[in-house]
Amino acid sequence: MTHAVDIAILGAGAVGQLICRQLTVAGMNVGFIGRNALESSQQVLSFTPLASADDHQQIQAIPYSVPILTADALDNIRLVIVCVKAYQVLDALSPLLKQLPSQCHILLLHNGMGPHLALAPLINAQANGRGLSLGTTSQGVLRQAHWQIKQTGQGLTQLGHFAGAELTKHYRNALLAAIPSSEWVDAIVPCLWQKLAVNAAINPLTALYQCPNGKLAEPDFSEMINSIIDELVMVAAHDGVSLDQSFLHDRVYQVIRLTAGNFSSMHQDIAHQRRTEIDQINGYICERAQAHGLSAPVNAELWTRVKQLAV
Repeated sequence: MTHAVDIAILGAGAVGQLICRQLTVAGMNVGFIGRNALESSQQVLSFTPLASADDHQQIQAIPYSVPILTADALDNIRLVIVCVKAYQVLDALSPLLKQLPSQCHILLLHNGMGPHLALAPLINAQANGRGLSLGTTSQGVLRQAHWQIKQTGQGLTQLGHFAGAELTKHYRNALLAAIPSSEWVDAIVPCLWQKLAVNAAINPLTALYQCPNGKLAEPDFSEMINSIIDELVMVAAHDGVSLDQSFLHDRVYQVIRLTAGNFSSMHQDIAHQRRTEIDQINGYICERAQAHGLSAPVNAELWTRVKQLAV
């Protein structure tokens, strides 16, 4: 390496590897933080790009190499992009905060909500300019093997400031230049609530009914989907976030149509007997409702049923 790695990705799942590939192609010095790595090393990854409508030939996978960093080799890191599951964020990130430079910025990029509220006080307690940004992406990507991914769809990526010092213009511009269809927004929390509405409707229903996303377009699901959105809008309003109910309704059904043949991440988690992110999706809606003395019975029922299914 001719330059020291200054951007680290925590979480080498599908999204983490996709962001890594995009930053690498843009010439950024990026590496993964190793979970159990004893010494820094190089890892060969495989990336299969999205096929264009005019491309009738089989798309070949592209190999490339990325550093794997140990937790005690993070002195030069100025930006950590966290791509682990929502329920893993605090356990994975908290031990690293003392290892990272005081000027290092944290960007959370995961499904669901909740970790940002627990992490913000830790960030604000750090002196010397540490900050927290949040993001959401709808890029489609499939993990085919441990270090092998295939991009399956384009999508919007939104990033924005949340707490502490703001991300420097250098890294903000670098992210926006590297990630296709990305934008920096002044108010990121409403964007996360909008993404939460999509996840809250699609994920638990496809997991419970063991169906692809497209089945949710059937009339049998419309009442429940409407109730999920109604409760979310009410809770968000008490959290100081005003959402357009009809816009969310249209957005949920748009995603259902565009991903009709796909199986949601929660469906896949249940199918493979993995822990789901239900606590950070419908569970988050219920917890925020409780914080305001409200109830969200439909989301609460889905939360309970999915947790029972995952046992």
